[in-house]
Amino acid sequence: MAHPAQLGFQDAAAPIMEELLHLHDHAMMVVFLISTFVLYTITLLITTTLTHTDTMNAQMVETVWTILPAVILILIALPSLRVLYLMDEISTPHLTIKAIGHQWYWTYEYTDYENMAFDSYMVPTQDLTSGMLRLLEVDHHTVVPTDSPTRVLITAEDVLHSWAVPALGIKTDAIPGRLNQAMFTGSHPGLFFGQCSEICGANHSFMPIVVETTSLNMFESWSTTMLQS
Repeated sequence: MAHPAQLGFQDAAAPIMEELLHLHDHAMMVVFLISTFVLYTITLLITTTLTHTDTMNAQMVETVWTILPAVILILIALPSLRVLYLMDEISTPHLTIKAIGHQWYWTYEYTDYENMAFDSYMVPTQDLTSGMLRLLEVDHHTVVPTDSPTRVLITAEDVLHSWAVPALGIKTDAIPGRLNQAMFTGSHPGLFFGQCSEICGANHSFMPIVVETTSLNMFESWSTTMLQS
């Protein structure tokens, strides 16, 4: 999860988030090189008093500074398109969860099981125990098995919401009357926190998301307990 004064992204907990981090680092390196070159050029122009007459009307220079930006844009666009298609790729999921946004809580339905659904509310500050995170902890976690492709069907019942978990690389709008889908694969066990990322009313900041990735055996035990309750 994020920590105070953090400048970068959260650590990746899913392969698609690792790809997004690599794309970010690639684009930032290109931007850094361009910025360095422009700063060097500006400094050179300010500090020198000489004029090179051959470059004042040089067609070769004009050709280079026209083609080079196009090449740089292609170097950024191709990896970006690759990641974009990877994010939209929905392969055969091992588990499907339907997330329904309400004002101001989430409902989760495990559609592969019969009558397995629950509401997830934020834990009030006065009910927090040691180790719980204020404004991020919920009473029911969304539990998924590790290394299992999981599809999330996302919609809303009242107004616009957005189901976002940064560590998993997911941010999908929840729209009334529309069913969006996203897919992720948890790469290691842990708790991953998110929040509604679409302003949805007075208590918009009080409907957090907690995804818990665990081993398959623990997930089966949890699902058995949920079905019996």
